[in-house]
Amino acid sequence: MSGLLGFTPLRAMALPPAQKVVVVTFGGGARDEETFAIEGQQYIPHLLNDLIPQSTFFTQVVNRGILGHYVATASLATGAYETFNNFAPVAPHSPTIFEYFRHDLRRPARDAWVIAPSNGFNRIGESDNKLYGGGLGAYVVLPKQLLNTALGGRPSDYEHLLRDNYESPVQVPLSSNRVDLHDLAKLMQLSVTDFLAHAKTVSSPDELSIYIAQRVMEQLAPSLLWVTLHDIDIAHSGAFSLYTDAIRRSDRLCAELWTAIQSNPEYRGRTSMFILPDFGRDSDTDAGGNGFQHHRTGDPLSRTTWMMVMGPGIRENVTVNRAIESVDLVPTLGSILKCNTRFASGRPLPEVL
Repeated sequence: MSGLLGFTPLRAMALPPAQKVVVVTFGGGARDEETFAIEGQQYIPHLLNDLIPQSTFFTQVVNRGILGHYVATASLATGAYETFNNFAPVAPHSPTIFEYFRHDLRRPARDAWVIAPSNGFNRIGESDNKLYGGGLGAYVVLPKQLLNTALGGRPSDYEHLLRDNYESPVQVPLSSNRVDLHDLAKLMQLSVTDFLAHAKTVSSPDELSIYIAQRVMEQLAPSLLWVTLHDIDIAHSGAFSLYTDAIRRSDRLCAELWTAIQSNPEYRGRTSMFILPDFGRDSDTDAGGNGFQHHRTGDPLSRTTWMMVMGPGIRENVTVNRAIESVDLVPTLGSILKCNTRFASGRPLPEVL
């Protein structure tokens, strides 16, 4: 991380009038029954009442790929359905939006960041594509790894923030663009002691992720920021109340991040924000599934979700009912950021361009 230590934490060089982009994905999808269906709207008051009125809302986002959180998030980040083992410690094979952005616009590393939920996501910022991979990815922050390092491997009062993948924890090698604790502390102008003190005040890993995202925005104002929330994946534990609590928290955190964007002069008036789950969860009526607990069947509920997009120039309070695909995200981001997403299989969404 010598590149990170070699610069003073100043604002990223401003793009010409082009937009900044913030993407929020839910690693641990939620079904319509617990979100936008009548019975689920109690869990998403902020999305429903605060954000949808400001957004273009897509009601059918279909994921035709592998329904594992890391591989699905990699597909979202590349605009191509990745086919690797969800639990393999590998990089995406297709170029990521971070590499397209940095390559075509010649942006420095500090202008693209990923705040990722699980230790298994440490390769998400950069592909192994020979035309792009190798120094053109995003900086990746893994809040749980940072916290574990700060604690010296002694979790004490922080165990609730360190629980990792709810399906199958894996140990993965570190990536070259991962930000370590002391680099991030220097960047955020925050001591390790202060970082631990703040961690003690949050109730979930996603709250810690949003805190770090806001600090990065304040100190660097990167043009491309990607945050993946993961609390909802506690659904794998089988506790419906914990699953819906995580949906409520994700709902609140999305609203808090949008508020932070509007209060930051580097972002206000020039930032497009995209919010979408990586996929859904099984139907209660599918004999081969486990309802809200898992996403194994590939049925329509587990493959179909939603997306909202807001920002300057994007129509407000508009609903789009035509089916789109999750891989359409990257070509749309490329159109906004003015970079060529040449290997993506999706298509730009004209409704938000």
